[in-house]
Amino acid sequence: MKTTALFITILLNALSTGFFFAWSVSVILGTKKVGDFTYLESMQSINKEILNPAFFIVFFGSLIMLVMSASMQFNNKSMFGLVLASAIIYLIGTFGITAFGNVPLNNELEALNITKLSILELKNFRTYYESAWNQYHNIRTISSIISFILLLISIFIKK
Repeated sequence: MKTTALFITILLNALSTGFFFAWSVSVILGTKKVGDFTYLESMQSINKEILNPAFFIVFFGSLIMLVMSASMQFNNKSMFGLVLASAIIYLIGTFGITAFGNVPLNNELEALNITKLSILELKNFRTYYESAWNQYHNIRTISSIISFILLLISIFIKK
């Protein structure tokens, strides 16, 4: 059971980390090259579509499995410490930043009727949104990578 849970934890965490990393090296670079209206329209669409079962399973499942796996490793103090650290980093740096940073920005964007904004209003909102959103995204990506590395190290710890 412990091995299966740890395998699922690592898999979900790897998928989450890969998602955030891939976004950083593709979507962000691509959206920097489009106009303000197109950027905001694209982000509104992406923010709606990301709310799907596959994303929820990976994003929430990773957190749930990290906590579960940490609790299962309690007898192995070294492994427990690494998995717990991985869980805490994911909870605060990936999950927390998403919930309290990216999501509120997404909600602000969703509330806008971008078709009624002037060119200047589009530019100003995009500058505000994109800068803050990407900063939060960088934090959650780095946190997710660190969480994943700690999980990988934990599998090499022997009792």
